[in-house]
Amino acid sequence: LENVRFEPAETSKDDSARLEFARRLARFGDLYVGDGFGAVHRKHASVYDLPQLLPHAAGDLVRAEVEVLSRLTGDPDQPYVVVLGGAKPSDKLGVIANLLDRADRIVIGGGMSYTFLAAQGYEVGKSLLEADKIGEVTEIIAEAGRRGVELVLPVDLVAATHFAPDADHDVVPVKEFPADREGVDIGPATRELFAAKLADARTVFWNGPLGVFEFPAFAVGTQAVASAIVEVDGFTVVGGGDSAAAVRSFGLADDCFGHISTGGGASLEYLEGRTLPGLTALDADDPAPAS
Repeated sequence: LENVRFEPAETSKDDSARLEFARRLARFGDLYVGDGFGAVHRKHASVYDLPQLLPHAAGDLVRAEVEVLSRLTGDPDQPYVVVLGGAKPSDKLGVIANLLDRADRIVIGGGMSYTFLAAQGYEVGKSLLEADKIGEVTEIIAEAGRRGVELVLPVDLVAATHFAPDADHDVVPVKEFPADREGVDIGPATRELFAAKLADARTVFWNGPLGVFEFPAFAVGTQAVASAIVEVDGFTVVGGGDSAAAVRSFGLADDCFGHISTGGGASLEYLEGRTLPGLTALDADDPAPAS
């Protein structure tokens, strides 16, 4: 056997093609245990169709992930602070919208923050920007205000001349961002602000780096937020591959946090309130005939 994604039918949109491939896979075993949480949001043959053909169960990892994420979407201890970074707001607008009923504060940094800053009229220069999402972001900002959810954005940024590990850079207030520069990290005042907004938290969910952490010069903001979360006296969850890679690159052990999720996309879709095909299949009681 090899990675099933080499097989076109694994990811086919054609239900019959996936089912036929799943039937081929079903001949290799008698039971199915689904333990790849990072794939449960995919309607793939080995994730969705195969467990419906065999007696099946969720593995320990999947059960642990669902237990953790259900705490974040159920009745989390307050104050509940959500920290979101990464490249694009389009990946996380659904999460923000779904958590407005639960979170006390939503802290936004990284590449996605530039679209939020642009929506408030700030210059963001050559920084990552999803201009077509400014309208949706504006609505999210307004809705957070109506619901009394504190939306925390950067107050200063590290502005680089270009995207490179050795690029010249300066710290500038968001109100004075140069049009010919690119944002690569949060600045020192923002690091202090974000840490203060995390200090009294009882529940924290963090997904996405706050800067270009792969470049040491621009990893300071992400490291500062990771360190602030370590100090939280409560339940802390790190979600997503980039965030997990970041905390490990800083030498922080997994047990510094309540939970480090193995599924970035799956975690986000769960927090959006979406139905995840792989979990739906594992919840089904009676397997269909495998042949």
